[in-house]
Amino acid sequence: MPVTRTLPTDEARALLDLTREITAREIVPRAAADEAAGRFPREVFGTLGAAGLLSLPYAEEFGGGEQPYEVYLQVLEELAAGWLAVGLGVSVHTLACHPLATFGTPEQRAAHLPTMLSGDLLGAYCLSEPHSGSDAAALSTKAVAAADEYVLTGTKAWITHGGVADFYTVLARTSPEGSRGISAFLVDAGTPGLSAAVPEHKMGMRSSPTAQIHLDGARVPAERRIGAEGQGFPIALAALDCGRLGIAACATGVAQAALDLASDYAKNRSQFGGPIADKQGIRFMLADMATAIEAGRALYLSAARLRDAGLPFGRQAAMAKLFCTDAAMRVTIDAVQILGGYGYTTDFPAERYLREAKCLQIVEGTNQIQRMVIARDLLLHG
Repeated sequence: MPVTRTLPTDEARALLDLTREITAREIVPRAAADEAAGRFPREVFGTLGAAGLLSLPYAEEFGGGEQPYEVYLQVLEELAAGWLAVGLGVSVHTLACHPLATFGTPEQRAAHLPTMLSGDLLGAYCLSEPHSGSDAAALSTKAVAAADEYVLTGTKAWITHGGVADFYTVLARTSPEGSRGISAFLVDAGTPGLSAAVPEHKMGMRSSPTAQIHLDGARVPAERRIGAEGQGFPIALAALDCGRLGIAACATGVAQAALDLASDYAKNRSQFGGPIADKQGIRFMLADMATAIEAGRALYLSAARLRDAGLPFGRQAAMAKLFCTDAAMRVTIDAVQILGGYGYTTDFPAERYLREAKCLQIVEGTNQIQRMVIARDLLLHG
């Protein structure tokens, strides 16, 4: 049964119906085979772009859907429930567009956003480096000003869509002044000097390429700097607050898919003269799983509504990312347990959901970092 949702408009309800239709028709049937083969489903993103689902939170004048985050995140949840490689891919593309959409000049937005939001292009977000992950302010990739351009040199790591993206939002150091010396750039994938390493070999999310991006004297026009020189770190943090909500929604989608699978299996698997769903131990597990999912969904939607109202939401975004991804880990472990031996095989997607959930506890700030963010904000602002 579809998740019961409270949506603000008829248009939002139509968007969710369209998302479910595309997910059932275009995404779910290919997920298992493509994951096993490590195939990146680029054409799916074109389909989503043509349907208007790749640009939902951005302004209509640039080809966006102008939808509140409350709606966008629920679309993301439905996509992730069908296949996390797609749901997370949409979240990362949205993250890559955020700096330009929020901090770009009117001329920059008019020149670049329409093609970025159309579905013709796919984006990636380049903040982390091999020796600068959680400590993002320690990044060392350099951007040296030269006449009317910048020359970028360094290596970015753990880049979702690395090697398949059409544009990269890159954070690079323009001065040695710590977090105040970082600037943001919009870099075309075809820029000479930009190359991608061989994708990482991962335990999950095999259809979503993750690779290092090498910048070896890549020349980027000065008009592609986003915001002021030295403004890159706050731009990055603002994008990550939004991105964490995307990860929370994706985690809720994966958990919901695992619960649906486990519930269906429990109703149809017979042991000791009846379905295992009649056993109190199984019923209690399913009840705890469902409760955790509902709590996570309520938490990410509450944070989204703060954002939509123009109120501070960074602490709540970190809470949502923390809670929803931890909940997804517990739910997927229990789903494997309910399926028993079958849960440990690739005949059912429970094991894939478990591997995907682990990734979500790490990306866009580990859950240990989320706890630091929450505590810092709590102690500063009460």
